[in-house]
Amino acid sequence: MENSRSCKSCQKHTIGSDDTTGNPVCLSCGTLQDYDNYDAQIGGISGPTGTQVRTGTAGSGTVYNYNETKIYNAQKEIEDLMYQLGFSSLKSSEVKDMVVKVTDGEYGQGRWFTVLIGACACIVMRIDGKPLAIVTVANIVCCDIYELGRMIYRVVDFLDLKLPEFDIVDSFEHYIRNAPSFSEVSEDLIGRMLKQGVFLVQCLVKWYVTTGRRPLPVVAAVLVFVAKLNQVDVVIEDVANELQVAVVTCRLRYKELLERLVKVARGLPWGEDVTVKNIMKHATFVIQYMELKSMSKNRNKNKNFEDVGFDLDYLIDDCLSNGNDYALDADDTVNDSQYFMMDHSKRLSIEGPNRFQISQECLAMIYSKMKDEMHVHESTHSRDNSIRKRKRGYGMLSYTDWWKGESEMSKKLLVKQIVEKDVGLSVMPPSFDSGCLSYERRKEKIKAAKYRIHKTMYPSDASSIDTIDVGSLEHVNAGKRRKRKMKFDVDWEDFIIETLLLHQVEEVEIEKGYYKTLMDLHVFNY
Repeated sequence: MENSRSCKSCQKHTIGSDDTTGNPVCLSCGTLQDYDNYDAQIGGISGPTGTQVRTGTAGSGTVYNYNETKIYNAQKEIEDLMYQLGFSSLKSSEVKDMVVKVTDGEYGQGRWFTVLIGACACIVMRIDGKPLAIVTVANIVCCDIYELGRMIYRVVDFLDLKLPEFDIVDSFEHYIRNAPSFSEVSEDLIGRMLKQGVFLVQCLVKWYVTTGRRPLPVVAAVLVFVAKLNQVDVVIEDVANELQVAVVTCRLRYKELLERLVKVARGLPWGEDVTVKNIMKHATFVIQYMELKSMSKNRNKNKNFEDVGFDLDYLIDDCLSNGNDYALDADDTVNDSQYFMMDHSKRLSIEGPNRFQISQECLAMIYSKMKDEMHVHESTHSRDNSIRKRKRGYGMLSYTDWWKGESEMSKKLLVKQIVEKDVGLSVMPPSFDSGCLSYERRKEKIKAAKYRIHKTMYPSDASSIDTIDVGSLEHVNAGKRRKRKMKFDVDWEDFIIETLLLHQVEEVEIEKGYYKTLMDLHVFNY
């Protein structure tokens, strides 16, 4: 059929359509004309199928809409994060269920959804009572701990959950069994270190070292201490990196642990010689003393050997008898018979002091002989580097004999039970002690400020004010320089105290230290 359009080649109006393709062709010269039978596919994604791929289709398969694609990607992201955290299939399903509850089955995408998955993982592990450091999860989901903490709070508040408190004992047990630094330690030694660590961790709870602090640095400090106590070579930097906590904080907690043990050692006869530098040499005796104290009934409040479970009468009687491990050797007994005017078959009793007849000369000879023998044994020990040694028949305790692990403090206890135990030291929280020191410091500053005000207002009558302890004022404002004179040591706090005193503010209010509030009420409130 001819068309009114002319041919682009011969200019004749003989344009028709090809019977096979339907394209326009010149019937005179046979030239194929420009394509003009384009059929636009109008009707959206539900229109007729053509040669073009429609939006929302995946080849010739099933059509996926936006919601199904979002859910698929969200579930895949949850599985990937759970795999990185090492969660089992059961725990992974619990995290998925919690995400479904929070999002009402809609899931999500983007950064906030990744943080939500990490928060749900932390909550699931906390509910199950298993330790999972928030720092570990934050590193995996690529966010800071504060953002993750806020998301955890929002999820807990939305689901109205009640999370159990952080269990520092379970955390210590988890890390001592799984930390790479202790991977080569034998199982028997791990069990021994575990009991010692639990004992020390609960002592730190009793001493308020864990109050208001992050618990993992305390765990790291105890791990390092029990490792050194049992001659396991570990470095505090490595332990801190494995627990993902700050090394500086771990060193502070470790120092506080040593300081507490030094205070406990003050109750021992040689306690005055114990310092932070040499506490490790005395740690076995100090911890043994603490263990015995925790097992004592505390019937008598007096500081004697009965508090730690010793019977002094029986101890002396038993040591000087012939039928026990601490008996004197037969040769020594014969040689020493000249010093003891008594029958060795009879047991010594403190109730009969007259039976123990020794002159001053005999006592001097006994002391000299004991001193010489002690020197000989110490010299032999230094040459042979032997652990076991004997002195006049007395068997010295071996390295592993000092720890019994029979105290209840070596097992997991409630906080109420821990507080009731006596471990040789009772202290107040560090924050309370620092608060008391700050209170006393402010009192001294107020006294010094009153002195300066009076001296300025009444120069001729400056001597009438009550005498101030100059020695106490020298260290009130001590900073980097020590023992500076009062007139050269006035800082911003002193000026604020002087201003408040001039505005007739009560000293009791100033001693509390709320300077900003007092300034707003009495100085800037016109």
